[in-house]
This record gives sequence, structure tokens and C-alpha cells, in this order.
Amino acid sequence: MGSLKLAATLLLLGSPVLVSSALAQSAPTYGLGRTPSAEEIRARDINIGSTGEELPPGRGTPKEGAKVFTLQGCIVCHGEEGVGGLGPALKSKTSQDLPIWRRERILPLRSPFATTVLDYINRGMRLGREGTLKPDEVYALTAYLLFVNKVIPEDTVLDEKSLPKVKMPIGEGWARLPDWKPGTRRLQGYPY
Repeated sequence: MGSLKLAATLLLLGSPVLVSSALAQSAPTYGLGRTPSAEEIRARDINIGSTGEELPPGRGTPKEGAKVFTLQGCIVCHGEEGVGGLGPALKSKTSQDLPIWRRERILPLRSPFATTVLDYINRGMRLGREGTLKPDEVYALTAYLLFVNKVIPEDTVLDEKSLPKVKMPIGEGWARLPDWKPGTRRLQGYPY
């Protein structure tokens, strides 16, 4: 109870930094873990946004991606050219004349940004060895999947500058979250 009195006194004195420091010091400790260093946090901060600011240096082409697809064993789960394996299909089998929402659920088609495709491959592949692909391999695989789905031409070189500029087939047809502020009613049609 003494720490609460100390916190109240510090709050009355107008020092929120001292209050949070006093409360943190009075919290029970269990002898587990430690505060991560700034370097450790940076190493785990691998999210890649739509603008591509976080993209690693590297490059890749569809031809290189086809080789990586075979050498890394992607064929085992996803089949030849990304169709027919036990894993999710990566290439559309339907006509390009159909609206995007009438085609299969293919990441390189339904993703609003090409950076999302790269981000998924970077963090989620290979199965059981996630995050172990080199940046050039990830760029090459992304280029390959975009090429087999007719999003980019075969001679395209993807890198940290060109990838965010790729126009995805879904265009502006993806669902944006509505503007909402805490404490206000939610819009109808949105269950969250």
C-alpha cells in the first residue's frame, strides 16, 4: 500500500514518468525473462507494409523464382507451377475474364499489395523452416508467383523499389476497414 501512496504523491506533484517508474518498481517479479535490447526488437520486426519501406535489399526475377520453387521443394506442397499439390493453390486455373472475386482464393491475385505476397513468403515459408529463405529467394519466388498469375511480365525484376509499384489485379476492390473511434457505435454489417 505504501507504493500507492508514493504514486499518489508523485501524481499530485505532476510527474507521470516518476509515477510509472514507481509502479513498475513495486510490481512483483517472478525471475523470468528480461527486457529485450533494441537490436533484438529490430531483428524480430520483420513486418512489411504496403509502401515497402521495410523491404530488405535484394532482387529476383520470375525465371530465378521458378528455379527456387523447384530447389526449395515448393513443388512438394503446391504442385507443378503452384497447382495440384496438397497445399494451397498458388496459380489460378480460371479465366482471367472472370471478376477477381469469382476466381479461386489465390494470394497473388487477391492480395491488395505485392508487398503482402513477399511478406507472407518471407515469414511463412518454407513449412517447418519459416523465415529461412534469403531475400533474393523471396523476391524471386514473389516474382514467379506474380508472373504465373499474369500480374507481371516474365522479364520483370523485382526489388525494394519496383515491388511496391506492382499493380495488383484486385485493384481498389479490397475491403478497407471503416473509420471507427472507440466509444462510438459500430457500423452495421461489420461484426467487430
